[in-house]
Amino acid sequence: MSKMKVGIVFGGKSAEHEVSLQSAKNIVDAIDKTKYEVVLLGIDKQGKWHVNQPSSYLINEENPKLIELNRSNEQVAVVPGEENNQLVNLSDDNVLDQVDVVFPIVHGTLGEDGSIQGMLRIANLPFVGTDVLGSAVSMDKDIAKRLLKGAEIAVANGLTFRKHKQDELDFEQVKEALGLPLFIKPANQGSSVGVSKARNEEEFYQGMKDAFQYDQKVLVEQAIIGREIECAVLGNEAPIASLPGEVLPQTDFYSYESKYIDENGAELAAPAVLSEEQTKKVQEAAVEVFQTLECEGMARVDFFLQEDGTLVVNEVNTLPGFTKISMYPRLWDISGISYPDLIDRLITLGIERHERNNQLKNAVWE
Repeated sequence: MSKMKVGIVFGGKSAEHEVSLQSAKNIVDAIDKTKYEVVLLGIDKQGKWHVNQPSSYLINEENPKLIELNRSNEQVAVVPGEENNQLVNLSDDNVLDQVDVVFPIVHGTLGEDGSIQGMLRIANLPFVGTDVLGSAVSMDKDIAKRLLKGAEIAVANGLTFRKHKQDELDFEQVKEALGLPLFIKPANQGSSVGVSKARNEEEFYQGMKDAFQYDQKVLVEQAIIGREIECAVLGNEAPIASLPGEVLPQTDFYSYESKYIDENGAELAAPAVLSEEQTKKVQEAAVEVFQTLECEGMARVDFFLQEDGTLVVNEVNTLPGFTKISMYPRLWDISGISYPDLIDRLITLGIERHERNNQLKNAVWE
């Protein structure tokens, strides 16, 4: 029986490029080689796609700070509208062997914001993870908060500012509305990229300046006092939730470095120390958030658990990290789904959704 070809797309132009390289490495190491043949499609920081070999696709692969994509001499393009030959090698114009399913693990901008998902839909390639709409709305923290509030799901109070209206920034008005300290976040970034904590006017304006380097839209939120609880969700029409975990930051907040570089930057309690009732409440809320934002395949839902038992949604990550210290695969492992089995389930879910979508009519007069 021939192996299924899985195209792992990784890297990308976003600020999370190096995180994506780490995630790809862990997926390649864990995937069942008796069942799947891996096709590595690395995207460099200029946006060019490369066909890579498993033996040489990364440089400094064991060092999160120095890890790099080893750009090959074989560049690839995706050709929409073709059947069984969507990937073409630009070096010799030869069609690559058909990929049965794509596993995009491109974190951040142009990866988990619906962009790559839309391209794969146009190319009629099955892919792992949330579809276009769920990816886009979950990535945009401003839009996600509006949808969740509309569904009467608790989120932190916040204000949204746009880059072309920076002259309207007024620290005193923001402080009066949200209090101190404040958290400043680019609306369309993940992994705490560009996020800062402001305790005073100077830190507020510096934080806004930093955040606007990463996005045209910035969200300012009130600080929520509570335990940082994360829950992994898996599935399409009938999603299930993992046991929850808890982030115990050793720094001021759970920063990019704490998540992906410094293994001592945060303690990850998996499972979280919660009562049976609290665990069930987190799991049910995670599934509700997942479905409200039209997610499919996978997502990690992050909450603040306040002292009075209230759950406040922090954010939703539709392409969570798969690094050595990432919470998503770890939560499924303690919930009874091993890393290889998790990859297998995600691939199956992606193919199932693709087949379901292809059953829809594309024309009125068919």
